Amino acid sequence: MIAALAVLAITDLVVGVSNDAVNFLNSAIGSKAISFKTIMVVASIGIALGAISSSGMMEVARKGIFNPGEFVFAEIMIIFMAVMITDILLLDFFNTLGMPTSTTVSIVFELLGAAVAISLLKMTAADESLSLLTTYINTEKATEIIIGILLSVVIAFTIGALVQFVSRMLLTFEFAKKPKLYGAIFGGLAITAIIHFIIVKGLKSAALFNGMLTEFIATNQSIFVIGNFIAWTFISWALTSILKIDIYKVIIVLGTFALAMAFAGNDLVNFIGVPIAALQSFQDWQSSGILAADYTMEGLAAAVRTPTLLLLLSGVVMVVTLWFSSKAKNVVKTSIDLSRQDEGEERFEPNFLSRQIVKFSIAASENLVGVVPKNFAKKIDQRFHKPYVYIPKSMAQNLPAFDLVRASVNLMVASVLISLATSMKLPLSTTYVTFMVAMGSSLADRAWGPESAVYRVAGVLNVIGGWFFTAFSAFVAASLIAVTIYYGGIYAIVILLILAFLLIGKNYISHNRKIKETKLEERLEKAESKSIQGVIVESAVNITMVVYRANKIYSQSIDGLSKHEIETLRKSRKGINKLNKEVEDLKDNLFYFIKNLDDPTDSTSNFYITILSYLQDITQSLDYISKASHKHVHNNHKKLRFNQVKDLKETDEYIISDLLSRIKSIFENKDFEDLTSLITGKQELFVKLNDKIQKQVARTRADESSPKNTALYFSILLESRDLLVAVMNLLETYDVHANKALNV
Repeated sequence: MIAALAVLAITDLVVGVSNDAVNFLNSAIGSKAISFKTIMVVASIGIALGAISSSGMMEVARKGIFNPGEFVFAEIMIIFMAVMITDILLLDFFNTLGMPTSTTVSIVFELLGAAVAISLLKMTAADESLSLLTTYINTEKATEIIIGILLSVVIAFTIGALVQFVSRMLLTFEFAKKPKLYGAIFGGLAITAIIHFIIVKGLKSAALFNGMLTEFIATNQSIFVIGNFIAWTFISWALTSILKIDIYKVIIVLGTFALAMAFAGNDLVNFIGVPIAALQSFQDWQSSGILAADYTMEGLAAAVRTPTLLLLLSGVVMVVTLWFSSKAKNVVKTSIDLSRQDEGEERFEPNFLSRQIVKFSIAASENLVGVVPKNFAKKIDQRFHKPYVYIPKSMAQNLPAFDLVRASVNLMVASVLISLATSMKLPLSTTYVTFMVAMGSSLADRAWGPESAVYRVAGVLNVIGGWFFTAFSAFVAASLIAVTIYYGGIYAIVILLILAFLLIGKNYISHNRKIKETKLEERLEKAESKSIQGVIVESAVNITMVVYRANKIYSQSIDGLSKHEIETLRKSRKGINKLNKEVEDLKDNLFYFIKNLDDPTDSTSNFYITILSYLQDITQSLDYISKASHKHVHNNHKKLRFNQVKDLKETDEYIISDLLSRIKSIFENKDFEDLTSLITGKQELFVKLNDKIQKQVARTRADESSPKNTALYFSILLESRDLLVAVMNLLETYDVHANKALNV
């Protein structure tokens, strides 16, 4: 068990860092203040120093949740094993989803769940009353954590929004043009907050100058803060005015370092606290000469310092994970996408609650605007005005998600709140504070506009819901695993460990496959050209891709329906859903496309809009065919008859597939002159399709006995005809404009 816990400790460090990286990387990566490599170096140094300067007092794992004297060594080891297995599975699950959660909440509720399960088993065996549960369990801690979630969400979001609003009012989006004194004062405030955070939170246990510094800060809080503000304001002014250094970048670098150090120094217990407590328990029991079922664990109540070598090794594992974990980048991406300044692809779908919140907020905002004087409201709008600049798609992915001011506010406010909470002994979570500050500042910065608010709110609600799910699932899963080990012994442990590592391996392989597919998959590209000639060439690439994928989706639908294979039909549903979304994205980009045009006439925009409408018609027909086929097979309706299958296969092979393959070749090679021959042959295709419809009419009159089959068959053929109409309209539009424009 000790050997297994050692392996689990390393695994937990990996999945823990993957989750908590969002705490300190979000602002630096989102603002692109410095290069990614520099960000990682700064964060790595912070993690290393934080791990080494950690107190090594793993109290939460030893006695924070349960009273160790009430348990014997055998029971303690079951609790610790259940906690570690649950923790790596739970955190890996959230990392795979790309959702940030709290490692503190997970470890606390895992300890609570496992301890409660073992306590109940002990009490049942001893025929004790349930009222004695508080003898075994420290119930106050769980209550503190729940309060911490609520406090973190409300306080961090509100303060982040207020500070960002004031900062933007003073500095605007053109902060680089403001007098140097503005930046110096802002820098003085931000760096003072971060330095205070480093000492109070990050180095609280490092015993600097034998504790003299922390003691001085505690007794002379005001003098320390004011003195730092004056000193750092002057230094900031000197850096900007004399050395021409961007003070906002300095704030971001320092803030990233501070949060990384605090993370390693304070959250290390969440990853290695339990295995170390288990090791120390084992050493105590081994030297006692008493049976494991008889040796009580009062020794865990004593404070024991963790060996520095273990802390150093933990720091190394954390740094290596930070550099190489793709899941850490995935979790960070979720936070950045939700706080992105500009509209773009939204990850979360709106839900009822997010729609109602946005609806209520809009109504409240309109009522507030009615009360505020118009001139004052106009001045506020001017402070938040951000000049529109068209950015080509090829450059857009390299642009920051938000500017340096917002990144600095995020780090400054998070540092202040966590420092205050630590000094006041309030149970605020670092993960919750940093995430909610980022969300509050993005709201205040008007990043959640009418175009994106419902998606962003839905995303935030999903993340917050995940936090409460963490507590519940950690408690339940750890309880079940503890009971399983209690009754199953070493055999249960071996099976659980194998299952745990198989699940982690499966998630790892699945995650890597998804990343590779994302890198390799081709997507429809948004038009960037400013002339009709350029749009024609760009659109040809999209049409090539659409007809290729449409051909594949149509064939999968017919094949899956013919063979009654639900898995093939699921693939076609997945394919059309993705294609639908990409076409919708092209339509959403119309505003930026039209803004970017040089053509003073409407011909280019009309051509592009018409092409998009026909692409949408194509996807709608495919969507109906795919959905109807999937529904028929999924509901276990009667299989199609041989003649129906034969006709559908011929429709696919000789009408739809043949036509789409020829279109793909024409657009791929830009041989637009060949479009004419396809267009002139369209009547023949419609005649063939109508023949199939008439055959089914005759079969229905003669011997067809299944209404469902008949309805489905006619629906597919009629929708195939609509698909042909949309494709031919597309070709005719292209034939007219392409040959005319390219010849000119």
